[in-house]
Amino acid sequence: MKKILVIGSLNLDMVVAVDHTPAVGETIISDKMNLVPGGKGANQAYAAGRLGADVAMLGAVGDDSYGNILTESLKSAGVNVSPLIRRKEESTGIALITVNSDGDNSIVVVSGANKTLSCEDIDRHMALLQEADIILFQLEIPLETVCYAAKKAKALGKTVILDPAPVPKVFPEELYHYVDILKPNETELQMLTKLDNLETDNEAALSKAADLLKEKGVKNILVTLGEKGVYLNAEDTGVCRIPAIKVEAVDTTAAGDSFTAALAVMLAQGKNLKEAAVFANHVSAIAVTRKGAQSSIPSLEEVTKYMQSSILNN
Repeated sequence: MKKILVIGSLNLDMVVAVDHTPAVGETIISDKMNLVPGGKGANQAYAAGRLGADVAMLGAVGDDSYGNILTESLKSAGVNVSPLIRRKEESTGIALITVNSDGDNSIVVVSGANKTLSCEDIDRHMALLQEADIILFQLEIPLETVCYAAKKAKALGKTVILDPAPVPKVFPEELYHYVDILKPNETELQMLTKLDNLETDNEAALSKAADLLKEKGVKNILVTLGEKGVYLNAEDTGVCRIPAIKVEAVDTTAAGDSFTAALAVMLAQGKNLKEAAVFANHVSAIAVTRKGAQSSIPSLEEVTKYMQSSILNN
């Protein structure tokens, strides 16, 4: 199997259950908070490990108990954590997450050590990039570092996957040229294309958005649309929409991360983008039925059984 490298963030998620997302100025009471290993980069590495991939994680944590929790969680999923950098002068990143009764979440991230991951760190770990076949990025570490590492990865002929979250106010245009697969969600697609009132149930509107991104240099666009399914605009398999899998959502926290990781795992096994997206769709469908970030991510065995059950039921 091909090797996967995740370059990105690690956060300890402080998850609070609420009846509804608080409005501006509103104070609400919750009776529960859970500490769950998270961070978009760590979630993707953990998910890839749970799905049986040969995966390594490059990121930064503080020299503290939260950093220990995150490291041990990744190790438990079989992730190579030897590249993780400990910052004595910084605390581990945290995310404050509210999850309402519908399973929707809102998130505030305190970057901590994540903001220190530098271009020099990438240079010091260049052997990792050389050994990897597929490299995953998100945008919870400095944009300069993402652009630098993606450029290096592209020069080495690696497959670069970008989960563009969170979308910055000013997106670095050069980054598009280094990306083989861009995987935004519905909101991120609208922010990237600056298309107001983007109708994501309209194929022509999605095609227009995809064309705008392709003009910037992206080869393949894959958009997760929740109950509207997945829109795929790819070089090898063409344009299609993959139907959503109907489930009762409990918590959507790591749905996108598990999808991205599953996509990479299937590509590492030689599947095409459409086949990989179908598999990833099942992985994220399971994840949203469970609470938490890494705690919601299924194993390969669970996904295989779920897919077999779906085939039998249909």
